[in-house]
Amino acid sequence: MDGVVMVYLSRFVFWAATAVLSAPDAVLAQDAVASGGLAIELNEVTPSEKGCKLTFVADNGFDQSLSKVTFEFVLFDQKGLVERMAVLDFRDLPSGKTKVRQFELPGTKCEAVKSLLINDAPACVGEGIDKGACMTRLKTGSRSAVDLKG
Repeated sequence: MDGVVMVYLSRFVFWAATAVLSAPDAVLAQDAVASGGLAIELNEVTPSEKGCKLTFVADNGFDQSLSKVTFEFVLFDQKGLVERMAVLDFRDLPSGKTKVRQFELPGTKCEAVKSLLINDAPACVGEGIDKGACMTRLKTGSRSAVDLKG
């Protein structure tokens, strides 16, 4: 019987730790939805055959769907120098939905990237959406070792 109690206790501790560790990111998405904005989370940065693959989780908290969203990203190296700039197309983001988007950065080594900055939103298209809303109502976060700022 003691073994059964330990198994349940271990599962509870694992569940509680997982809930605590994911809470800040859940708050990020809830803030974006509550404020009627966008939440962009850098979820994972992984080496790929081409270079470096970035995985983002995007939450659209606007009342309207976005038919096209692009962000201009600035990648900073370990010394804080600009490594490169890239415009990434997040395509459509339906209202109230979460989407995962992945992007390959050919020729970029993941270990060389220290942080990312969302510099601008060249496209923020949706019925009744102001072009600047994707930047002014943007929340950012990261689950990876690479920092993301907006």
